Amino acid sequence: MSSALSLKKVTPENVRAACALRVRPEQEKVVAPVVMSLAEAYASPQTAWPRLIFDGSELVGFVMGGFDPDCPVDAFRCGIWRLNIAAEAQGRGYGRFAVEAVCAEARRRGQRRVTVMWLPHEHGPEEFYLRVGFRPTGETLEGQVVGELLLS
Repeated sequence: MSSALSLKKVTPENVRAACALRVRPEQEKVVAPVVMSLAEAYASPQTAWPRLIFDGSELVGFVMGGFDPDCPVDAFRCGIWRLNIAAEAQGRGYGRFAVEAVCAEARRRGQRRVTVMWLPHEHGPEEFYLRVGFRPTGETLEGQVVGELLLS
């Protein structure tokens, strides 16, 4: 992982590259493509927080946080909605960087808990989320496990 990591907003200049970002083929069943996430962000501009992950000038991933403290569904108040790391960039710390960035934004907004949901699947992200500190809440929504990370 490089020290030149940054998050950038999606712009007209980088949106095509964002939409071209692909996870590993076996992961495509467990994470929505970036284009779907961007459509959801467009439809929910008050709550969605989409960001591209760059290592220097190289696009290596996409993360979308969701911040809706008044949402009636607790799991959707503050969390990671999507995390896509490019197939060739996985295993280099970019996902951890993205989780830490969403947590930093959550803290900035006065939140103390971040949630994430994942599909139980052999190629799913459960091991990753557990490694970075999320713990299952015991709840499932839409067939997905709800995990939480309490912020200090």
